[in-house]
Amino acid sequence: MSEKPLPAIRITYCTQCLWLLRAGWMAQELLSTFGTDLGEVTLVPGTGGIFTISCNDQLIWERKRDGGFPDAAKLKQLVRDVIDPDRDLGHADRKTQKKTDPA
Repeated sequence: MSEKPLPAIRITYCTQCLWLLRAGWMAQELLSTFGTDLGEVTLVPGTGGIFTISCNDQLIWERKRDGGFPDAAKLKQLVRDVIDPDRDLGHADRKTQKKTDPA
């Protein structure tokens, strides 16, 4: 009986643009939130303005396509939606709900 492998996050960042600190911060945020529910978070150096985040080879954020960089709450929601859609992210979810809830 084999267990399902844990999700793998891959953050590819541009070394020319000096985005290592941003990539590292995002990795830290994900590890702090999801902990042992993630199998790995990998930082991959690149060039040419690249900044992408994927989960299990599914692209969830691309700087050029999505218009910049996600904030921490948005990134956590995107990862959660791939690895555990029913998971409650607490304050990160409530912030989004307030914006969409007219009451």
